[in-house]
Amino acid sequence: MPDTPTVTVVAVVERNGFVEGSHTGSAVALAADGAVAFSVGTPDAPMLPRSCLKPLQAVGMLRAGLAVDDAELAIVCASHNGEPRHVEVVQRLLARAGLDETALDNTPGWPQDSATRRELTIAGGKPAAITQNCSGKHAGMLATCVVAGWPTDGYRDPSHPLQGALRQSTEELTGETVSATTVDGCGAPMFAVPLTGLARAFARLALGAAGSPERRCFDVMVAQPGLVGGRKRDVTQLMEAVPDLMAKDGAEGVYAAVMSDGRAAAVKIDDGAARARLPVLVAGLRAVGVDAPGLSELETTAVLGHGEPVGAVRFVG
Repeated sequence: MPDTPTVTVVAVVERNGFVEGSHTGSAVALAADGAVAFSVGTPDAPMLPRSCLKPLQAVGMLRAGLAVDDAELAIVCASHNGEPRHVEVVQRLLARAGLDETALDNTPGWPQDSATRRELTIAGGKPAAITQNCSGKHAGMLATCVVAGWPTDGYRDPSHPLQGALRQSTEELTGETVSATTVDGCGAPMFAVPLTGLARAFARLALGAAGSPERRCFDVMVAQPGLVGGRKRDVTQLMEAVPDLMAKDGAEGVYAAVMSDGRAAAVKIDDGAARARLPVLVAGLRAVGVDAPGLSELETTAVLGHGEPVGAVRFVG
């Protein structure tokens, strides 16, 4: 019989002091010297980083010759809201490569920002590739193909030279061999690596030499948190609350963050619950000494009753 997977409760859901539910998962935090300072669950087991992989993919694009300004690079690393400012940067990135939004092959989607979505709906708009949260990454992939002389057709295929380059950057930065290749929600390849490898990769971005692809990705995300997420997004709020912190959220309960000195943390919630990932990430950051006045507001997720806070989702460990 196969071994029963190890599960660890990392967060509880409390309502008026009553524990209503719990979430299992894994988390890891690295000290500035790279040593593991905090570990719960199974952070060395393969997992799918989802959109937390984007900064690593962006490094691979820059190494392949992608030429973009800082805002364009931030949108390549982003899971943006689809606000007008986000769409404008994606359009500019595509135009720089001599392309337009018809070249995008990511899954069409509504803007994540509710106000933008409402305005688009009233205007008779529909889900589109350019308003979907991964359009910046896909625009970067297309632009990389143009500059590298690779075909733009089939750029999502794992056998395409672009995807081979991005897999290579993922393995180099994480220090891990990709154990599986799947299809992400946007249609691009997704590579399985351990959570510890993801944290290690984020640390390598922060510690990269000035002007290197690694450090450029770190710097532009720290400088422009509003492009990385957008209005009412906790990834933007987290970076605004903690100076010199780069953070990236991902689907299915994944989150990762790193300080400029290389202290890093990464989280995976087993059931994919977004409400649990930030409290656990904040616990990991605090374990390696990260603190800021605004961080305390993010270490729990509110549980509501009749629209008012009556409890919280909080880390346990």
